[in-house]
Order: sequence, then structure tokens, then C-alpha cells
Amino acid sequence: MVRSLRVAPEYIDKVRSALGRNGYHSQQSLAARMELSLSTVKSFLTGKAVDYLNFVELTKKLGLNWQDIAYQEPETQPPKPQPTNGEASPFITGAPITQPRYFFGREKELKRLFNLLKRHPLQNAAIIGKKLSGKTSLLHYLKNISTTPAEQLRHSQKSDWLLHPENYRWIFVDLQDARMQSREGLLKYILESMKMQVPTPCDLDDFMDVVSDNLHSPTVILLDEISVGLQRCPELDDSFWESLRSLATNHTGGNLAFVLATPESPIELAHNTGHSSPFFNIFGYIAYLGALTEIEARELIASSPIAFTDEDVKWILTQSRCCPLLLQILCTERLFNLEEGENDKTTAMASKWS
Repeated sequence: MVRSLRVAPEYIDKVRSALGRNGYHSQQSLAARMELSLSTVKSFLTGKAVDYLNFVELTKKLGLNWQDIAYQEPETQPPKPQPTNGEASPFITGAPITQPRYFFGREKELKRLFNLLKRHPLQNAAIIGKKLSGKTSLLHYLKNISTTPAEQLRHSQKSDWLLHPENYRWIFVDLQDARMQSREGLLKYILESMKMQVPTPCDLDDFMDVVSDNLHSPTVILLDEISVGLQRCPELDDSFWESLRSLATNHTGGNLAFVLATPESPIELAHNTGHSSPFFNIFGYIAYLGALTEIEARELIASSPIAFTDEDVKWILTQSRCCPLLLQILCTERLFNLEEGENDKTTAMASKWS
């Protein structure tokens, strides 16, 4: 729960220099203008913790973005386990792709999605596709690609989708996660992800007040498996979705957008699950995920650490029909065979998944 914030040590000089640049000739003049105690201003300028709301207002007066200069507490969760040999799998089957260098294709969809998110006001979008079509991987790619260091990307992989990616906050919500299936649990998670104060209790009215008053930078909430939220989560009712719609359209100055992943259109999904909230009418752009283009599929195949022959490539394209999951499976199997010195093209595997 965020109750106070402090300036990160590396930004203290920047904050102090902003004092005079914004017309405040002393700490006392800033304190008087803000109607704060001098001790609060001194604490702020020396990197000591001050009340969350005071921190936000002080940075605003100094022409700074509070999210940029706030000290980030170290992660308390243990690091995710890494492969013992340090070698990442070149092809990924079954699990969502979270590292951008292993994501291929969807250039048309990415261009359109980022065009909706790089301009003000931010606009909402829906990603529709069958199970295992790559919806979750695309959500992760949207979230990560713009801030991933160049050395962690493929050569010439496009990452400059946004003019100022550091100003964006991305919140990934997996509605299959039981912690996201209660209203209070989901609202708390969103506020914590936004680095905003979490009221107690965290009800819908207080959530709306906190976000309306404090959301000043572009924020995108990525809703994965929304069908689960509509089918199994009674606390996420029409009043909940109506409030989210109101927040995005009327109370955050165009700084909030939703991108959701679903197997069918949001309107149809809402109708089929007994929901009537106008939230599901705000998705002006819908990206339909089908097979990759042949060019995109060939790029994925070419990423193998052991080059495939032209015959192999043709066989994989034919058997997979450029379906992302089948491409990953067949590339995985063919690479394994080559590493083992075998020449079996795993026709049985292709037949099983076709």
C-alpha cells in the first residue's frame, strides 16, 4: 500500500534545479505557494519520504512527472528461476511469449494498435482470436517492446512505436488469476500497479476518486481472458464495467485505455454472458488474429540456431499453414531432431496438431 513517496537519489539534483527554473527562489516560497510546511518541502527536496498526495502535487508544481522521479522499492518477490545452463529456448510452445525477441509477426496489427495508443486521447482496442492464436503473447508484446533494451531484441526489430515510451504505464490483468476475480482484489492490483494510494476499504467509489484525481500520464490496462471475468466473476458486474467505461471516457483526460483479449467480439461476449454494460461498446478497433503471413512465418523459422534446409522450411510452412502454434511446435521438433542427428520430420506430430 503506497502511503508515502520519496525522490530517488539520482533525481535529487534535477528536482532542486527545477525549483528556480519554475520561479521559486527559495524552499519557503514553494512551501507558501503550496500551503505546506517548510519541513515537508525540505524533506521532499532531500529525498526523504513525504505524503503521497503532497509528493504528486509538488512534482506537478515543478513541472516534473512524479512517476519518473519516485524511488521504486526493490521487488520483494523472488526472481523467476532461469534455465540452469543459461540458454533460452529458441521456440516456445504452449506458454505465452513474454520476451519480445521471440515474438514474430503481427506487424499490421501492431501498427494499428500503437497508432491508437501513441496519440491523445488514447483509444481502446480488442484482440480477437481462437484459443492458442497468440492473443496473450500480443498483449505482452505491446507492454514490453517499447522499453526493451536493443541488445535484447533481434537485429532490426522495430521498437520505436512510441515517442516517449518511458511515460507510459502498462497494467497486465489475467482474469484467470483467482486474485483478480474479486472486485476489491482487482481494484487494489490496478491501483498498486499505477503506484497510487490504495484506500481501505477499496470500494468502487474510492477507486474512481483516486484514479480520477491522480492519473496524469498515459496508462493502458491489458485485460486477458476477459471471457473468464464475465462468465465466472459475479462481483465484476455491469456496475463495475460501467464505472471503468466512465473512467476512461470522462474522468482521466484521455490518459486511460483498455486493450482486451477475447475469443469473440466484446459485444457478443457480453450478450452471451448476460451483461449489458456499455463498456463493451467502446472498442472501436478490433484485431483479428489468424495465421501469420508467409514472410512472417519464414522469419520465425529462420531464427533457428541451426539453419533449416529449403526442404525443411517448405515442409514446415505446408504442415503448419502458418499457424503460430504449429510453427513453434514443428520448429521445436525439427531443431531437436537436427541436434540429435536425426532426419525424421515428425509427420506424426504435424498430423496430431493439424
